[in-house]
Amino acid sequence: MQAHWEHFEHLADIGVRGYGDTPAEAFAQAALALTAIVTELEAVRPVEQVAVRCEDEDLEYLFVAWLNALVFEMATRRMLFSRFDVQIEAGVLRATLCGETVDRERHRPVVEVKGATLTELAVHSLPEGGWLAQCIVDV
Repeated sequence: MQAHWEHFEHLADIGVRGYGDTPAEAFAQAALALTAIVTELEAVRPVEQVAVRCEDEDLEYLFVAWLNALVFEMATRRMLFSRFDVQIEAGVLRATLCGETVDRERHRPVVEVKGATLTELAVHSLPEGGWLAQCIVDV
């Protein structure tokens, strides 16, 4: 499966969906979809690294924790990220986020993501192979 991401419609907010050969790859693609809500991904240079760790035995709740950790890092560090190295093992997610401090003129952020929700939450393998991770994010 070619890893990729997409947005999907929701009445008031926006859905993010990631696809990959593994849950970790699908999580990384969904993170790209989340960043793409805020700005053009091509505008974000991966010059600084931030480590993130989340833990949950349930893969769906781990996905929500992952996206909320990303939102937290974006807000508190005032950074945007365009590269995600995600590893998941025994309910523990470890990731390296690569990005840079927000430059309002270059990044032109259009909206703030407030957090991931349980709405339309799904993480599962696909019949044709690969994995999907999705949920609605509050904007």
